[in-house]
Amino acid sequence: MLLLDMDGTLIDSGPAVERSWNALFAELGSARTFDHSLHGVPGMQVLAEVFPDLGPAEREAAYRRVLDLEMADVSEIRVLPGTRRVLEELDAAAAELGRSTWTIVTSCARPLFEARWAVTGLPVPAQMVTADQVSRGKPDPEPYLLGASRLGVDPGRALVVEDSLGGLRSARAAGSSSLAVTTTSPAAALAPLADAVVRDLDDVRVAVEGSALRIRRRRA
Repeated sequence: MLLLDMDGTLIDSGPAVERSWNALFAELGSARTFDHSLHGVPGMQVLAEVFPDLGPAEREAAYRRVLDLEMADVSEIRVLPGTRRVLEELDAAAAELGRSTWTIVTSCARPLFEARWAVTGLPVPAQMVTADQVSRGKPDPEPYLLGASRLGVDPGRALVVEDSLGGLRSARAAGSSSLAVTTTSPAAALAPLADAVVRDLDDVRVAVEGSALRIRRRRA
């Protein structure tokens, strides 16, 4: 079974994410910029790291503000190479095997997922996990443990596909194997945390072999 991150793995939302968060940082008086170390981390956790002195009400207001900014900035969202084909292969495999083969585990809250995913025309998977459905987001293992549970698979038999360091740490802590894509972070940073690294999903294919789902490289 595949547990797929969304932003930076299936779709390119990076410019919108960075615009929105950099605008919020500036509004709150921070000179920090949103870099690859913050990608894949739920918004409330980003705020806790960057603005540790914010009180609960201020943090909640800041989160609502950045969520509004991100939901309004979806016009440039694009599907990353290989995503559409791999999801089609996974759905074909599901029909052949008679069981679910994938879902999404994202650090987006459900409303932001819906705003971004709606512009892609891609199928919405059953049993997906969004940030507002867990008490602790990536890099904690809870999101991927929940995703595996919802698909009815042992986490150790699931393959996580991720672009972020936090997401890979979450996968490792959950006991899952991981495949990293270099769409957000450099390969050198990803490699120590991943079982394999590829450029993007266009580098892999999905097929059924016997009763198993197999992920293979399409090219070196």
